[in-house]
Amino acid sequence: MRVGLLITLALATAGLPAGVRGHTVPGRPEATFPVAEDPPTEWVEATGHRVIRLSREPGSSTFYFHQNGYTASGDKMVFSTREGLSTIDLKTRKIDQVVQGRAGSVVVGRKTRQVFYSRGRTVYATHLDSHSTRTIASLPPEWRGGSGLAVNADETLLAGSAVVGDGTFAPPRAGTRARGLETRWAARLPMVLYTMNIKTGEAKAIHRGNDWFNHVQCSPSDPTLVMFCHEGPWHKVDRIWTIRTDGTGLCKVHTRSMNMEIAGHEFFSPDGKIIWYDLQTPKGKQFWLAGVVVATGENIRYPLKREHWSVHFNESADGKLFAGDGGGPHSVAAPGNGQWIYLYTPRHGTLQVEKLVDLARHDYKLEPNVTFTPDGKWVVFQSNMHGPTHVYAVEVEKTR
Repeated sequence: MRVGLLITLALATAGLPAGVRGHTVPGRPEATFPVAEDPPTEWVEATGHRVIRLSREPGSSTFYFHQNGYTASGDKMVFSTREGLSTIDLKTRKIDQVVQGRAGSVVVGRKTRQVFYSRGRTVYATHLDSHSTRTIASLPPEWRGGSGLAVNADETLLAGSAVVGDGTFAPPRAGTRARGLETRWAARLPMVLYTMNIKTGEAKAIHRGNDWFNHVQCSPSDPTLVMFCHEGPWHKVDRIWTIRTDGTGLCKVHTRSMNMEIAGHEFFSPDGKIIWYDLQTPKGKQFWLAGVVVATGENIRYPLKREHWSVHFNESADGKLFAGDGGGPHSVAAPGNGQWIYLYTPRHGTLQVEKLVDLARHDYKLEPNVTFTPDGKWVVFQSNMHGPTHVYAVEVEKTR
């Protein structure tokens, strides 16, 4: 039986603190979870791992799992708030607002301590320490929507995708997310993959087509390598691709080999040597954390049980650990997938699995989006397990 997230040693001895009321989870009458009007700042999970709340304001959130939010030195992390963008000092936990107002497609550079983001078609850069902000450029008026931003390893280029012209599609008025995905994919809108020079603002189209270009990422080590996906129903697309920043070297990373095989939620290893992704052969049956070595094309596959599968995975900077954010009742591995933050340790071709944080009360309409802090000591995630969305971190080493 899972133990409630807010049950700490203090609660066990002193009852519920002020501002906390009891909540019984439907279908689990034996488990009563406290619901905090002001979520706790720290507690120890039944798994023995310490969890801290990094954010102070409700509505705070992290970025998508492959969007870097950390400085190269590892001292600060950027996150979103209702007011804009803030940094948190990972040692002192001091929070500093650096950008006022809405900011989209956010990514932190790995070299110059700048955060890059967009508002409409215009791209900006803000220094995390001085808060000095400059406009880099606006995309051409005929480019709109799409996916971005990514920043390359030497921080000279940004990359993204955009729909070209006034092509539109009519999403279904009601139905599942899958129906909307299918409709957008079938629309075959003209798209462009582009780079933008950070110094001059010059935008260049490096690839065009009618596939749905999405999830643009830059290699953390090779400044000329870009990864992107052909978005759509995963069982109908060969999703993962790479290309050079000059438009050459288009390469398919993974080819489906059976009916209903799916591969996706791809990301670079921190050293840029491997592209990792969720692989299912076929969908919902056999689960793998799969990888392809960029230099050689060698395939790596770690098998996973259904209950240990995650929507998103990520890897520590030293390459020794993976983390995952589990899955909800409507995820592709349901029923039976675990609602946990997981730690995975590669060993002899398998993954040893450890549960870190119980997400029984998390609504998976919000993706936790796990990342490791640069020192590898914490796994950061966002969660609504106490009601409002906050940013949390769980310690990799056990407290008890």
